[in-house]
Order: sequence, then structure tokens, then C-alpha cells
Amino acid sequence: MTLASKGVRFGVAGIPHSCPEDSSLRAVDCLASLGLEALELEFVHGLKLSPETAGQIKIKSSQQGVKLSAHAPYFINLNSEDQGQRMRSQELLLNSLRLAAVAGASDLVFHAGYYGHQTPEETYSQVKNGLKEILSISRLERIPVKLRVETMGKRQQFGSLDEVLSLCRELDGLSLCLDFAHIFAREGKINSYRDFYQVLKKVERKLGRRALASAHIHISGVIFNQRGEIKHINLDESEFRYDEWLQAIIEIDLKGTIIVESPSLETDALRLKNLYYNLKNKGNSPEISRADHDFLDTE
Repeated sequence: MTLASKGVRFGVAGIPHSCPEDSSLRAVDCLASLGLEALELEFVHGLKLSPETAGQIKIKSSQQGVKLSAHAPYFINLNSEDQGQRMRSQELLLNSLRLAAVAGASDLVFHAGYYGHQTPEETYSQVKNGLKEILSISRLERIPVKLRVETMGKRQQFGSLDEVLSLCRELDGLSLCLDFAHIFAREGKINSYRDFYQVLKKVERKLGRRALASAHIHISGVIFNQRGEIKHINLDESEFRYDEWLQAIIEIDLKGTIIVESPSLETDALRLKNLYYNLKNKGNSPEISRADHDFLDTE
């Protein structure tokens, strides 16, 4: 294992392209051989992983030192106009937590839903009420998986930075997944060292230092328009300034897991990991003075 095991772990969402088998179990070995340290299991199209295989993945990841997380199905919508769909979404999220626990995942990322015909305030209330029930049951069952609500890239989706931060402050047991490509696409900005540092300081102010000491982050290139995210692309094909983003997380001493969602997966993950250590060894912060840091720290 590298020093990343005590600080930042780099990994991918799903099975690496270079893996010879389409298998999450084999993916653990593939990542370890590449020098990557994290895998996000993809439940995005349904809970198709068998409990038996999940148990094998748990053992294998422990042996290889690969940290596991999981991503719940995309079709969860805690703000559906259909009450039955809302209830099914809650049950699906609970079952995702249960399966993630069997697989040895420490975190479960999910998309909360869409605004639909409701206001952001109404949507917030509906999502919050649904999550209260899920978190209550999770505590009763002692499920050892951290539930993480993701910042979303499309403007019709619930999940702005402010929304997820407020939810995490109000709901005990809820954490966040910061997707910086989504934040960039949704806002049409947030793409400089100063911007990234400011976002991270906001997280620290709202949720405390612990949120940056055990962060879970998604990253990729992104194409977007006035309505937000269109699709993920590779980092080098995107306008996203990932070198400045890396410098910001180094400066703020972020620790946790960085999951790459670019189409190239392990290629971009290794690119980020190598650049992270190169920048960390140089120890220079771009584009921002100490006076700027002091301003942002108290903003």
C-alpha cells in the first residue's frame, strides 16, 4: 500500500477497463495491481449483486487494502409525485444500504430525486422526511454504512451544494458526496483554485472539520449547458481545471476517498494520483495569496 492509505485514496466507479473480467470481485485485484486504493460498487441499474458474491468482495477488498463504497440505483426519487414510488424509493435505498454492508462498503452514495412540479423548499421537506425514516431504520438495524447524498449536476435535480449541506446539518447520520464536476456543471462556474478552496471551506464551516477528514468525492470531466450537466468526459477533454482542484484539496489537507467517473476510469485516476503527489511534493499554491486565504477562511 502507498501513503495514500492514510490520507487520500484514489479509485474508480465500477470495473476498470483493463480488468480482464466483467466482475466486481476481480476488479478489486485489478485496482490493487494498478496501485489504486478504492472501488465504488455500482448498484446504479439495480441490486443485482448476490449476497454470496458481496461477501467474497468484502473478504477480497480487506486482503488487498482496497476501500469499498457503493452507489445506489439511479431511479430512486424521494420526491416523486406518486406516493408508492416514494415508498419504493425508500425501500430501495434501505436495501442498498443492507447490500453495501454485506459487501463491506463503508459508504453509500445516492441521488435524492427531482423537483418535478414542486418548489425547491417543498422538495427539500419531502426529501428530508423520507431520509429521516431511512436513517432511523438504519440505526435500528445497526447498518455500518454511511449514507451520502450527492451534489447533482442537472438543475432540475435536487442536490445543490447548499441543499445537501443543509440536509447533512439537519439529519444525524447523513453525510455528503461532493461531486465537483456536478457543481461546475450546475453553476456554470466553480472552476479555479480560489473557487475550489472556497467550496471546501464552506463545507468545513457548515459540517465541521470531520467532513474534510473523511471526505467522499466524485470527479470527472464534464460537458454542460444552461440546464446543467450533459455527460461525463475525460479530464483532459474537459474545461475542468483539475490541477487547481488538486492543489486546493492539498492546501486544505483533505483526507478521504476520490472516485473517478471519467469514461477512461483508471487512466484518469492514475493521472490524478500521480499529479496529486507531484503537487504535494512541490508545496506551492497557485493564484491565491495568504491574505486571500485569510479572507476565505472567515467568509
